[in-house]
Amino acid sequence: MPDKQFDSTIFKSEGDLNLSPLRQQWESENLNAVTREWLEKDAKYFIHQSLSTPCLNVLTECGGIYVCDLQGRKYMDFHGNNVHQVGFSNKKVIDAVKAQLDSLSFCTRRYTNIPAIRLAEKLVSLAPGDLNKVLFAPGGTTAIGMALKLARAATGRFKTISMWDSFHGASLDAISIGGEAIFRNNIGPLLPGAEHVPPPDPCHCVFGCGDECNLKCADYVEYVLEKEGDVAAVIAETVRSTPYIPPREYWQKIRKACDKHGALLILDEIPHCLGRTGKMFTCEHYDIVPDMLVIGKGLGGGIFPFAALLVREHLDVMPDRALGHYTHEKNPVACAAGLAAIQVIEEEHLLENAKTVGAYALERMKQMMSAHELIGDARGLGLLMGIELVKDRQTKERATGEAEKVMYAALSHGLSFKLTMGNILTLTPPLTITKTEMDRALDIILQCLTSIR
Repeated sequence: MPDKQFDSTIFKSEGDLNLSPLRQQWESENLNAVTREWLEKDAKYFIHQSLSTPCLNVLTECGGIYVCDLQGRKYMDFHGNNVHQVGFSNKKVIDAVKAQLDSLSFCTRRYTNIPAIRLAEKLVSLAPGDLNKVLFAPGGTTAIGMALKLARAATGRFKTISMWDSFHGASLDAISIGGEAIFRNNIGPLLPGAEHVPPPDPCHCVFGCGDECNLKCADYVEYVLEKEGDVAAVIAETVRSTPYIPPREYWQKIRKACDKHGALLILDEIPHCLGRTGKMFTCEHYDIVPDMLVIGKGLGGGIFPFAALLVREHLDVMPDRALGHYTHEKNPVACAAGLAAIQVIEEEHLLENAKTVGAYALERMKQMMSAHELIGDARGLGLLMGIELVKDRQTKERATGEAEKVMYAALSHGLSFKLTMGNILTLTPPLTITKTEMDRALDIILQCLTSIR
């Protein structure tokens, strides 16, 4: 473990860091000698970074809403890196993958294949508005890079407006538009022209909105668009993974501002695509159509790293240049997994389940607020949910230490979730979850909150 002073109030991130003394304490109390041996090997061979190696534990199995560690313990996974929309090891997805492996396991870039064409056709049929052109990529970060390149080519401009605290991937171009210090600090010069504005954060608003958003954050985006005058694109997560959920008028106002000032609107829905919020695409909640929509994670069926860029047809402007050109651009096995995942979502009515179970969970979380002064806010959209812990509801001071204690206590009771921004218990279970399973998870959180009071 690196010999560094840990301060979660400085390194607020969309994830819990491995530099915490509480992490070390949990490991010493819960991991046996065999697990420690494997973790030491992992730490020996992999490059260290604060969000992964040295790692927390060793997994051996996954299925449905559960992951299982080397010591045979099962955890409900309310983290899952947001790839597990249809649950881990979904049989229909695995069967589709196995069948594709037996026929065409790889497609060289000079050729196309039927699974890729079918998946593109399916995505276009599902996407809102006229998002009817698609390009695949081996991961969300690379799809973000493609969107940035296309925005430059289509507009003849290079400047962007994005949000502080946002996350769009870990590559140099993605961290340039991203807003998390854990990725940006001490890296050196980033992309020029990457302007940043405050995010629509209802709990820590810099514009003094109070309990109801006054849309000053959207006004500021338009202000920067007007002052700069030559912005290629506004790029942002439709809904932050914290989650911060803007009002409907926020995106409608920014959509109009982009149109007025000739900027493209690029929405990053990589973690939430294919139904997490109760709709196939999050922007459908806001009745807007972006110029580009970036999706990923769950698109690979919880098995493959896979992403897609969906754009309006008039943005198909680079036939003479390479926009993506990735080796696994039209991987037939990944495309088969994506098609199967969408089929599961549709046939098993997982959008409706996300709405129903998500609304039920949100109501329970709000009831929990009255019992625990540590809960400053409970919010959600479908099965994208968060419980924010604060030291004081008036000042909204982040209860980072308490949040960490709850997270590690929950792990000891069989529930895994992610901490975001140091103090938000971010809950993103598979869309297959039942009310009974949700009750069990919230009961664990309630028990852990009580234990640290």
